[in-house]
Amino acid sequence: MLDVTKYGPWAVIAGGSEGVGAEFARMLAETGFNLVLIARKPGPLEETAQRCRTHSVEVRTVAADLLDPGAVMHIADQTADIEVGLLIYNAGASTCNELFLDTDLSEFQRVIDLNVTRMLEMVQHYGRQMADRGRGGIMVVGSLSGYMGAWRHTVYAGAKAFSRVFAESLWLELRERNVDVVELVLGVTRTPAMERVGLNFDAPGILVNEPAEVAAEGLAHLGDGPVWIAGGNAETAIRNSVPDRAAVVLESHEAIKALIAGAH
Repeated sequence: MLDVTKYGPWAVIAGGSEGVGAEFARMLAETGFNLVLIARKPGPLEETAQRCRTHSVEVRTVAADLLDPGAVMHIADQTADIEVGLLIYNAGASTCNELFLDTDLSEFQRVIDLNVTRMLEMVQHYGRQMADRGRGGIMVVGSLSGYMGAWRHTVYAGAKAFSRVFAESLWLELRERNVDVVELVLGVTRTPAMERVGLNFDAPGILVNEPAEVAAEGLAHLGDGPVWIAGGNAETAIRNSVPDRAAVVLESHEAIKALIAGAH
């Protein structure tokens, strides 16, 4: 498990109330990390916090909507008195899955705010502290969506492609400062959020991962950046990175249609 002396004593998890984020929290608490859990809904956030406190660690909760431009400043204020050695940004959902030309740009701006702007703000805030101390870890949870364009995911897929290349670049900048950086790339994962939108997890040819499995894999490979592709999805990422982009996008489109059947 992770070394608290390098990555502790506090870990901040954005998107830490359920699914993969809650599994990160549980595993880190079991290892002795104190936690700051951030999510929009106070109820699920406090439930996860209470479970983590049974492992005799300190847990703070910050109910914050990361679409709010002032959210990161508020989070920074709530953590100003503690030493954060690990940041996990697990808050990158797709808030708008509509056709690009049919939708107001303000809706797509929300996708960018959540997946890019707030992520950059949090990484810079805590990353500066880690670099000054000469130790720490930063994990950005990414998606296979960043490897190809997709119908109704024009902006989300682009944002995920951005975060992957950003993580690669930051890894280069911070590796000599003893700060590990990794983007943990997830495929289809059976999270509560994905279940709520009604994805067809039984679609043929779709590899479905469980939150605990990918969270454990991510923590185990925090030092193996700049990118770690979880859940047996590395071959898919390679296949989706070939130069014939039309073939990649069209083939992926058929699989995605089967996955989201009935979700709209």
